[in-house]
Amino acid sequence: MTTTPISLPPVLKRGHYDAIVVGARCAGASTALLLARAGLKVLAIDRRSYGSDTLSTHALMRPAVLQLSRWGLLEPLLKAGTPLIEATTFHYGDEEITIPLNAGPDLPGLIAPRRTVLDRMLVDAARKAGAEFLHDMAVGDLFADTRGRVRGVEIRRAGRAALRVSADIVVGADGIGSLVAKCCDAQVLRSGTVSAAHVYGYAPVEPRGGYHWYFRDGIAGSLIPTNDGLACIVASVPTWLFDQRFRLGHGRARMEVLGALSPALAEQASRAPKDVRLQAFRGVPGYIRQAHGPGWALVGDAGFFRDPITSHGISDALRDAAGLAHAVIDGSAAAFAAWQQERDLFANQILDTTDAVAGFDWTLADIGERHRRFSAVMKAEVQALAGQPMPVRRASSAAGRQPTTYRPPANQDEPQAPAGASNLHRNRTGARP
Repeated sequence: MTTTPISLPPVLKRGHYDAIVVGARCAGASTALLLARAGLKVLAIDRRSYGSDTLSTHALMRPAVLQLSRWGLLEPLLKAGTPLIEATTFHYGDEEITIPLNAGPDLPGLIAPRRTVLDRMLVDAARKAGAEFLHDMAVGDLFADTRGRVRGVEIRRAGRAALRVSADIVVGADGIGSLVAKCCDAQVLRSGTVSAAHVYGYAPVEPRGGYHWYFRDGIAGSLIPTNDGLACIVASVPTWLFDQRFRLGHGRARMEVLGALSPALAEQASRAPKDVRLQAFRGVPGYIRQAHGPGWALVGDAGFFRDPITSHGISDALRDAAGLAHAVIDGSAAAFAAWQQERDLFANQILDTTDAVAGFDWTLADIGERHRRFSAVMKAEVQALAGQPMPVRRASSAAGRQPTTYRPPANQDEPQAPAGASNLHRNRTGARP
């Protein structure tokens, strides 16, 4: 006998949180983790299932690995079978340049974990720190007070009235099409100028391989070892070329690009099972959005997106999660302003150097220089992160006392009203409940 699934109401410990995070992937789970470790009451909500997969190149660069190491998660990721990457090889036409990675206590190499491994581990660590998570649940809207300050979220439930949950701050970690950004009318501070398309697939590879990046005029590709003895093999082309050549089937066109880049790369890709599922991203130009406003903030792709060709998205997500956590815990307007200033400093440089690669207007004679510029930005980013303290609650001046009481963040324009007060009357889109 078949049964119809019943949509149960979410079970929450409270009706008000210090922070609600919309989206529980890398950016959202990291934000929840850091805030919860600092003692804040955090709720994270994601429309997808716990531990589900998502489109990703998987490759973590130095800033991301450093962050995970400092948070105590690098060793567990390695124990989960994520291969340690100890060298990166750039293939410029027929020329190969291999760069060994200098090992250090916090940076023994690079890793490229499957998102089913990385995202799940971040969620588990945040839960252990006290954060609550709702998976398979959608945020339908935000609500605000009469002066426009965001006060919380409305959770949609099938066949039931929306459930309202209030918070001192709502964090949008919900990707390119961020609902939080739309509801809050977050300004686009800068738009990129180019877009590239990428077609992803997995194939078995020999263990202990490094990252491989391939470039020939007008096309690019990559081989990125990940968990379970597989590599993510990506064909990358300008969006216009994707529209022209990939319309009739991703598989054949992808193999043609990989073969043109390197017969050996194409041979690796051909080892995949015949029914392997390919995933495609047509590409969108990068952007930098306003980072915060009254009662809200954006992290991850919701706030800053750059083309995946430089594999820096997860690094950006973890960096901005840490910066936002500092601002929320500090609670001052100056802390939020400093966070956005630092985020924009790196975001502008990363967008510049990524677009210089993703535009495909380079030649084999100058693409190496563009990569060196990108590497210099990452080096400065690592130095900045290494000198940044972990987000913690401010301690009392008297020795041995508990941290000071958390105060709501100052990116708000009026004191919080008591629960149930009449000022929580209007949602962000202007419709009355």
